Amino acid sequence: MWPDSFVNDYSPILLAEDDEDDIFMMRRALRQAGIANPLQIVRNGQEAIWYLKGEGMYADRRTYPWPCLLMLDLRMPLMDGFDVLAWLQRRRRPKDLMVVILSSSEHETDVLRVSELGADAYYAKPQAFDDLVALGSQLRDRLDKLPAVPPWLAPPGQEARL
Repeated sequence: MWPDSFVNDYSPILLAEDDEDDIFMMRRALRQAGIANPLQIVRNGQEAIWYLKGEGMYADRRTYPWPCLLMLDLRMPLMDGFDVLAWLQRRRRPKDLMVVILSSSEHETDVLRVSELGADAYYAKPQAFDDLVALGSQLRDRLDKLPAVPPWLAPPGQEARL
């Protein structure tokens, strides 16, 4: 069962990435692209599933709220991005969880498989920082189109984006 979920400026982005340099650059690029949402990091596909299920260390939804965006690397240890996509597909993921693949692979078979598994977008990891910021801007524009949180569900002291 999925949590009741709505998107707002404090809904986190969940980044499933095992490369520390990529995490550092993505954090900087999203900030520079004007994305205010907090970034939650998991290091492999299994951790991504635990986060989405709210299990184990991710059970406290105040500390680990439902994300508005899942950014998945395809090649990770323990469980890869394909496995996470297949898991989401079996569970009919909520429409307000955008799933984006970031991969160093540009193989057509990977792109087709990701599409069949229901990802919203596939991006080759940009090599230049400016291109990563441009990708962040595209994601910001897509996030702006997701449903916003009703004001009565906003955390105390914060206004909901309507």
